[in-house]
Amino acid sequence: MYDERLAEFSRERLDGRPIPDDLRVLLVAQWEGRTDFARLLDLDFFEAGEVHPLLDTSYLSEKELADPEMQAVNAAAAQMAQYVKLVAKGGNGWVGYWLHPGEPADRVWHLIELDTEFTFWGLAGRTLAEGCAAERARYQDEPDRRIAFTQLAAELAELGLPLSNQDYDALDDAEYTVDPEELMKELTEAEREKLGLR
Repeated sequence: MYDERLAEFSRERLDGRPIPDDLRVLLVAQWEGRTDFARLLDLDFFEAGEVHPLLDTSYLSEKELADPEMQAVNAAAAQMAQYVKLVAKGGNGWVGYWLHPGEPADRVWHLIELDTEFTFWGLAGRTLAEGCAAERARYQDEPDRRIAFTQLAAELAELGLPLSNQDYDALDDAEYTVDPEELMKELTEAEREKLGLR
């Protein structure tokens, strides 16, 4: 029923890569108007045509757009958008996948969060649902993050989205091979040099 929308989402947000199973479930739930997953995971998936946050300059004034320093940052951000595949608004900004070619091909996709200050954060977990549940665990009524995560995992399973891991301490938290923050700095410096700002 949603095959064409899923294919369009894949082309627009993941450069045509296959949509992970948990993301497929979450997208279809949002398109069906279900709010249960959005409430639990604090996710609002992008609609077709929404601008990638790293490419969005609509909030900048003409003066800011003309500033060489800002031009360097915007050029670097545009390059980063090749690797930062954001799929939803949530958390402290946006969430998605870090798909840099320098990351091991035999590993599940790294999760990434971009906040409104353009800072990159890694999320623990092997799936978007796991990563977002781990993040949301800190905002639950239950003060123990481990227990809160287990409770969230049980609620998600009841809704038809079982997590592969219900143990907070066992969540995959592997480091990036290519650090997004460092790469953004390197790209910005390279753009500054092109503009004669160094």
